[in-house]
Amino acid sequence: MYDPDRMLRRADAATYLQARHGLPCAMQTLARKAVEGTGPLYHLSGRFPLYRVADLDAWAAQQLSAPRRSTSDRAAA
Repeated sequence: MYDPDRMLRRADAATYLQARHGLPCAMQTLARKAVEGTGPLYHLSGRFPLYRVADLDAWAAQQLSAPRRSTSDRAAA
């Protein structure tokens, strides 16, 4: 069952993004994005980052462009 409040550790979050959204994402990529402040929201439990499934879904949706019919379509301004 889908639970948007379920918390995932970083390795599981990377696997989830790949399986659910098809986004190639390694655990190290999430770690780097956490340092840069460009990744999904996360919480800390001690020293362990935990990602809510709903936050992963929201971040994944932001990574996609608007639908396009052609490679010549321009991005929306």
